[in-house]
Amino acid sequence: MLNPIAFSIGPLSVHWYGIIIGIGALLGLMFAIREGSRFGLAKEFFYDLLLIGLPSAIVGARIYYVAFEWDGYKNNLAEIFMIWHGGIAIYGALIGAVIAAVIYTKRKGYHFWRIADICAPGLITGQMIGRWGNFVNQEAHGGPVSQGFLENSLHLPSFIVKQMYIDGQYYHPTFLYESVWSLTGLILLLFLRRRRFLKAGELFMGYFIWYSIGRFYVEGVRTDSLSFAGPEWLADLLKALWSPVSFLGWGTMKAGENIRTSQLLAVLIILVAAAFIMVRRIGKSAVPYHSDIEREI
Repeated sequence: MLNPIAFSIGPLSVHWYGIIIGIGALLGLMFAIREGSRFGLAKEFFYDLLLIGLPSAIVGARIYYVAFEWDGYKNNLAEIFMIWHGGIAIYGALIGAVIAAVIYTKRKGYHFWRIADICAPGLITGQMIGRWGNFVNQEAHGGPVSQGFLENSLHLPSFIVKQMYIDGQYYHPTFLYESVWSLTGLILLLFLRRRRFLKAGELFMGYFIWYSIGRFYVEGVRTDSLSFAGPEWLADLLKALWSPVSFLGWGTMKAGENIRTSQLLAVLIILVAAAFIMVRRIGKSAVPYHSDIEREI
């Protein structure tokens, strides 16, 4: 098994999770800087954006998680600030980062949707790399599987198979499913970014749509999902939409809860993003094409 602690300096332990998240953020920053240079944006702009966006993402991720797990924190408020004990959510991180980016770009006088398009490949790169932090920590996995499924059906290398052996049982490597989905999305975004039919903001919306589709299906396999009790018709609808990957097995939820928060949010994001693109294209207002970004940021 991999040691989650990379090294220690006296009483201070540096975890692989933090290192991997940092590498993901750095690679995402490099993507944004390279793309931004095509449009005359200085690299310092993206340095500042990362310095503002990363803490905002962490705060948003924590607030989102605590809000849906309030019963576990309401009697121990100090635990809310102990983020090293675990408990963050990617959608909360996205909400926090987007809010910070909107404020920052507005103060700098830039068009948010155009900057968001530039940053989209970097965002999905960070998520693709960051999921390997879950791998090292043996967390965010799916339901139980056999060793043969991992070795013979998925053909995974031995170091992944061994790390998926947790407390006497092998589990779905959902971190890997989401990482591979993000890699495919990165390739797609890099292809689309140079298409002349693309309008400002649509690459960013495409990122949200692609990521949310993958997250919706992966989330149904996981065993640690944030969830709540909702109407049965909605739970049945979400499970019906998830059914194409039912062969992977439906992950467990807390007793009495039937709706996975991330699945519901993924569907809503897909619908909103698709509507955003359609309304702007059907409407009479002039929306610049993404290729026009060279002339106006």
